[in-house]
Amino acid sequence: MGWWQLNADTLARSRFLLSPYVETFACLELLHAGVAAHPGERDWLRAHLPAYRARLAADPVTALLIRAGLGRSWIADFLTPTPRDGEGFAQAVARVRAADPAQARAHLRTSLAGPLPDALDRDDLPERAATLLAYVWTEAVRPYWDRRRRILEADVVARTAQVSRGGWAAVLDSLRPGRTRWLGDSRLQVNLHEYPPREISGAELLFVPVTPQRHNWVSWEEGTRYAIVYPCAGALADGGGRSVPRSLGALLGAARAEVLVLLDSPLSTTQLTAVTGQGLGSVGRHLKVLREAGLVERRRAGRSVLYARTAAGQVLLEAGGERGLGGTGHRPDTYRS
Repeated sequence: MGWWQLNADTLARSRFLLSPYVETFACLELLHAGVAAHPGERDWLRAHLPAYRARLAADPVTALLIRAGLGRSWIADFLTPTPRDGEGFAQAVARVRAADPAQARAHLRTSLAGPLPDALDRDDLPERAATLLAYVWTEAVRPYWDRRRRILEADVVARTAQVSRGGWAAVLDSLRPGRTRWLGDSRLQVNLHEYPPREISGAELLFVPVTPQRHNWVSWEEGTRYAIVYPCAGALADGGGRSVPRSLGALLGAARAEVLVLLDSPLSTTQLTAVTGQGLGSVGRHLKVLREAGLVERRRAGRSVLYARTAAGQVLLEAGGERGLGGTGHRPDTYRS
């Protein structure tokens, strides 16, 4: 397993960061894999995968570059620059474009764990990668970015609350279950690869959420900045893609029914606001009505107040979904704001 050695000060100063570039690269991985983790991803792939594949079919060199860059067990480093504070997509992709071509080829050999195909022995690989990433951002990520950003912010709120409840060890264990784990003795496991440990004490440690659910990696600028990219909580990622039976919407109101449907697991008002796109005041009023009706309960977790469906709320939801208080469900777009 790969692990990083860090002191208490480094962990105490660690923080969460959102990055439109990192989100775009995760979406590029999702397009490359073409396999959805939940209905929201399936809808997104249905909308964007055909055009992506057509673009690569028309540009076989870039198609080969992306296959090589995503590698067998390691992503080519020049494709995953470590995010920085306040950096927009254009600034981050400019760093990819400015990568040294010889280093880019070396990174590709590492990701392939072998020789570079002859077709990739050229100097325009960073430019080609940056151009494709700019296409993915413009066509498939930026139209949804406001919604995705709210979801990612809600995940950060949840992780921060988790620190107050269970400490950093609980947060680190849950970022990428089975991969990221606090080992004790100032050691943080970051992946399952057998690489030498890295001493990162005194450096900047960042945790960067993305919405695609099967995509995660680590990156670093040696000695100064290290980042762990992890998928945001599943309940948040797929929240907007859950079915709201029409009959339940007619009974409670569509917006209030959506809140009830989302509460499979406890969520805060901030998280519900992020997932639904409704205003904070509206979500608060819906929760008040649902709670007074006995359909939702609340409890405090550290500084956060979390809401969850009660048994009565579950019965009502199942009745609306299974015995058809009269209609079919509507599945709103997961990412569209």
